[in-house]
Amino acid sequence: MHKKKKHPVLGVLKTYGIITFGLFVNALAWTAFLLPSEIVGGGITGLAALLYYATGIPVAFTFLLMNIVLLVLGVKNLGLGFGIKTVYGAVVLSVFLGILQPLITEAVVDDRFMSAIIGGILSGASVGLVFTQGGSTGGTDIIAMIINKYRNISHGRIILYLDLMIISSSFFVFQSLEVMVYGYVTMAVGSYSIDMLLMGHRRSVQMFIFSPKYEIIAERIANDIGRGITLLNGQGWYSKEESAVLVVIVRRYETSMVFRAIKDVDPDAFISVGNVMGVYGKGFDPIR
Repeated sequence: MHKKKKHPVLGVLKTYGIITFGLFVNALAWTAFLLPSEIVGGGITGLAALLYYATGIPVAFTFLLMNIVLLVLGVKNLGLGFGIKTVYGAVVLSVFLGILQPLITEAVVDDRFMSAIIGGILSGASVGLVFTQGGSTGGTDIIAMIINKYRNISHGRIILYLDLMIISSSFFVFQSLEVMVYGYVTMAVGSYSIDMLLMGHRRSVQMFIFSPKYEIIAERIANDIGRGITLLNGQGWYSKEESAVLVVIVRRYETSMVFRAIKDVDPDAFISVGNVMGVYGKGFDPIR
């Protein structure tokens, strides 16, 4: 069975559809939870929120302006492909903010602490979702992706450090430690959400497959899933018979496809699955 080729246009549409959904959720987190509760989160959106609280200038306008310089840096360091997605992300997020902010004048929940928690979860998860597609919501996300390109430091940790100064600046606008604390809560929850989503997307497993039909199974995995397979020669200790072992490393979300391929060929195959700390090389994470 040969691997079905996906139309490139469908792949692009799917990627931008996921990015657009993530951007909408991010805008909703700000306009429905954080902005009405006067909570200053991190990133360029947080800085734009500070300017909104101080001057009344809409968040969408200042957010887009401040991203221009960072977009230039992103294109220079991460390539034109990143630049296109990030320009798209910055513009679309600005549009969503511009549409939703006038429509939502009050926080969805009355409790300020709950607004900080829910807003942090939604904003962090949405940024992580956009990251999985190679895009960005702009702002400090660009800086985080540039640093992550050269160093194995998580996006969440980088953004956490960058956001400290922005949230601390809220004291000069509100003269309130309480506002700072809520901002830190939002920042911590958002950073954790980013890491959890990205870790789940990148998590990999190593599979050992024992079957007399190993050749057919290997063909199915290679053609249907597009993953490489290593063939090891072994011998059964009890039977003293020669046996072949297939070693496959895949993303965790691909394991169900591997199991289906194996079951179709040999339902009695013996399979061992183990988590791996990290996988680097073609098809996985680059060595930095």
